[in-house]
Amino acid sequence: METGLNDATANEKLARMGYKAELPRNLSMLSILGLSFAIMAVPFGLSTTMYISLTDGQAVTVIWGWVIVSLISLSIAASLAEICAVYPTAGGVYYWSFMLSTKQFAPIASWITGWLTLVGNWTVTTSINFSGGQLILSAITLWKEDFVPNAWQTVLMFWCVMLICALVNTFGSRYLGLINKICISWTAASVVIIMVTILAMADVKRSGVFVFGHYDASESGWPSGWAFFVGLLQAAYTLTGYGMVASMCEEVQQPHLEVPRAMVLSVAAAGITGVLYLIPILFVLPDIKVLLGVANGQPIGLLFKTVTGSASGGFGLLFLILGILFFAGVGSLTAASRCTYAFARDGAIPGSRLWSRVNYRLDVPLWGIVLSTIVCCLLGLIYFGSTAAFNSFTGVATICLSTSYGAPILISLIRGRRLVENSPYPLGKFGFITNVVTISWICLATVLFCMPVELPVAAATMNYASVVFAGFTAISAGWYFIRGRKSFVGPKGTVEAEGQWDVPTVPESVNEKDKE
Repeated sequence: METGLNDATANEKLARMGYKAELPRNLSMLSILGLSFAIMAVPFGLSTTMYISLTDGQAVTVIWGWVIVSLISLSIAASLAEICAVYPTAGGVYYWSFMLSTKQFAPIASWITGWLTLVGNWTVTTSINFSGGQLILSAITLWKEDFVPNAWQTVLMFWCVMLICALVNTFGSRYLGLINKICISWTAASVVIIMVTILAMADVKRSGVFVFGHYDASESGWPSGWAFFVGLLQAAYTLTGYGMVASMCEEVQQPHLEVPRAMVLSVAAAGITGVLYLIPILFVLPDIKVLLGVANGQPIGLLFKTVTGSASGGFGLLFLILGILFFAGVGSLTAASRCTYAFARDGAIPGSRLWSRVNYRLDVPLWGIVLSTIVCCLLGLIYFGSTAAFNSFTGVATICLSTSYGAPILISLIRGRRLVENSPYPLGKFGFITNVVTISWICLATVLFCMPVELPVAAATMNYASVVFAGFTAISAGWYFIRGRKSFVGPKGTVEAEGQWDVPTVPESVNEKDKE
């Protein structure tokens, strides 16, 4: 009875924002926390991008880079949570940008933010599943060291991973809450098992001085100090998915409380998990040049094999990481499909009428899942032109998601934070400095993650993040001039809800003068 009452209340609030509730509210705060935790997939994300920090500074970049980015990500998550508590809708950051802007600039702010978050959702899903395909193939090298997968093998494996994630999202939607909860237990158990196993079985261990103080950027080709910042991509890429769960607001009973709380708690949990995972690995780290010499760029399998002394032992630990891949791939596609559905619902994507349809028999935005899967699979074709494609996906995902998170925060900051002052999840007197730290980091990150991991740069090792980013920018701009500038006036709910500019979800202290 209480659940039904909560659903009705949440649906009434959604209706006042101009939207019809089309998806079942069957996810709890723990499920959303698990989804966010699954998308970040800490052990998996850190394992598949380890070559970045080992190239750009080694131990200091690995551990202290993680700590720094974790604290910054906590600031970003808290800033987003404050806004999400005021506007809990699947539109997420692009809806927030609209509502926080002045009436004159709201449509274009919403359009830009929406495309940034849409591309960010697609590319982070691509990067997770692409690196997952690479990691699966790397398991073969545990027994056959001279095996080097070709481009077709890599792309086909990536497509297989994408297909599995799409099928689970389509036909297993009723189990997504359970899957997200299992993810938390699986990840925690995996970290403990890996930590105990490698510390117990390693014949040689590094010193504490090495783990916490060794810095060597000679492999990067960058100036020593700058290499540290370039190496932060490992941590920044892993800690990106928490904002994506805002698109799940319409499937939670009390989204104004549960989704913001899940965002912040998931980042805190991820930060702690990362420290517990990285420190033991650094203590048993084999020869770094050997790890960086792995042909497919995924050294974690070789690390596990070297430490355990056998291919079987290495695969046993790698299997735990591959399990986390499953949760990450499914979770990221879940969030991406909801983001696609919400943005299409507001007419901002070519073919919006199709992509915004909900399949009521399966209770999922089926065509949102289909479009997200197709786009990700097509992005994988970049690998045929450059083996550095994965760098491009990670860079674009980090840039797009970070800037999409920063847009509503910056708008709120510029307008004196008036529209969030009565948020159910307030930052209070710490709000201003938290927002400033967030924006400063995002500006730096946008520049950093267009940089190649190492110098000198060849066509095959170039970071094409800026190229992919420019491509999607051209599509977004082109569609805006073709149709958006004529028909897109912002999220439909803000226009249709009682014909008002302010909707009832805005804090009571905000008056019409603030919105003009």
